[in-house]
Amino acid sequence: MSPTTTAAASQTPSVRTSSALPDYAPIPKSALGPALNEQGYYVGRVERNLYWITDGVYQSAFVTTRDGVVLLDAPPTIGRNIQRAVDQIAAENGVSNKVTHLVYSHHHADHAGASSLFDKSVTRIGHEETRRLLLRDNDSARPAPEETFQDRRTLQIGGERIELAWLGSNHSPDNIYIHLPDHDALMLIDIVNVGWAPFAVANLSDDVPGYIEAPAKALTYPWKHFIGGHLGKLGTRDDVTLHQQYMADIVTSVKTAISTVDPTRYFQKYGENAWAAVKGYLDEVTDTAAAPVVAKYTGVLAAADVYTANTTFWVMESIRLDLGFGSQVHP
Repeated sequence: MSPTTTAAASQTPSVRTSSALPDYAPIPKSALGPALNEQGYYVGRVERNLYWITDGVYQSAFVTTRDGVVLLDAPPTIGRNIQRAVDQIAAENGVSNKVTHLVYSHHHADHAGASSLFDKSVTRIGHEETRRLLLRDNDSARPAPEETFQDRRTLQIGGERIELAWLGSNHSPDNIYIHLPDHDALMLIDIVNVGWAPFAVANLSDDVPGYIEAPAKALTYPWKHFIGGHLGKLGTRDDVTLHQQYMADIVTSVKTAISTVDPTRYFQKYGENAWAAVKGYLDEVTDTAAAPVVAKYTGVLAAADVYTANTTFWVMESIRLDLGFGSQVHP
């Protein structure tokens, strides 16, 4: 083998074998939702004529009204099963199966990417920033909403009431609160994953302080049923409170780690390689902060051992950069 071949081989990414894959803690049975049907979805009643759909990973919801169906989000992983679920409920209850309105919770493709399955006669509604971002993204799967609002809007459709509110950025700059007061329900996407720890970097949130504050804002509303957008269960107020405690524990642990981990040895070892030193230090802060949280929530929140360290890193960076915690001015 030539030196060139040897060098190329050394740069080839290794492929994990099955024996090298990591093991994780068992998923608590309480984190799992209802079984899916043979078409790969579950549809069930939330309250009265409000229904929810899940494929076990994503969630959508809809309200049947005397004038048609109001759809709340259109995740592409559920795709055409959205209309199948609507058809099923409409047939069972003798109501219209025509989707007349589609409300976007926010602009992200994983929650809106099946919008184009519904024809141009559907009225699409979203925050004004959702419209701006979808026009920017120019994705034919996600037509921009024709009707927008700035802070609050109340929809009165077919005798049903849906309250929309933008209360500041959180997971994304346009993510809204969807309150259905006559159905005792709140839909808030990508903040609380019911029964589970958050996905990577705090559910891929743009605004970590806003993400951390969002559950408290959700709890100011009167509701019993929580639709979080992911995985296979509806939530309760207790689920939102548990998520709050989990995030609060991460914040406390991060502040302790920032205050106690000494970066000196990393800068002494790596000298001019500043990124290596910074990486070593931040990795130690992250691991130190995450460890007690993982221990506390394993068996309580599903996959607490999978993404907690990742989320802890993102919270740490927000605490350092957004809040200025641990920042020191050179004398």
